Amino acid sequence: MDIKTEKVQVIGNTLVDAFHYLALFIIGATVVWSAAYEYLQMMGKGHAELKDILLLFIYLELGAMIGIYFKTNRLPVQFLIFIAITALSRHLVIDVQHVSAEFHLYLLIVISGSIVLLSGALFALTYTATKYGRPEDDTNRDKARQ
Repeated sequence: MDIKTEKVQVIGNTLVDAFHYLALFIIGATVVWSAAYEYLQMMGKGHAELKDILLLFIYLELGAMIGIYFKTNRLPVQFLIFIAITALSRHLVIDVQHVSAEFHLYLLIVISGSIVLLSGALFALTYTATKYGRPEDDTNRDKARQ
């Protein structure tokens, strides 16, 4: 590669990294802002319900996922699964109480089955990562050798 091409690539990589960090900061700030707003709503009510606590756990997982992505440039799929399981649990707590009796059992089975399926996927991801490692770990080792 000639020097001009290398400079263009360096500038391009810098701009992509700058956008990446700016977007992560904005998303992280939005999560913190939303969590603080919900917390202040709970404080205003004088109590927290189970649905409120589950919502705070969703915010916690989102924050942890953003922090890990910020530090490692990897998106941990496990955190997305935790968020999905917590959201489905919250849905069970809130919405299943307000549906008709005939739809109630169907919805309960579908949501519970979804939670079981996601839990199985989480187990499979954890098991395979423990037994075989992660592909991105090999990439980082290859970079360290060079």
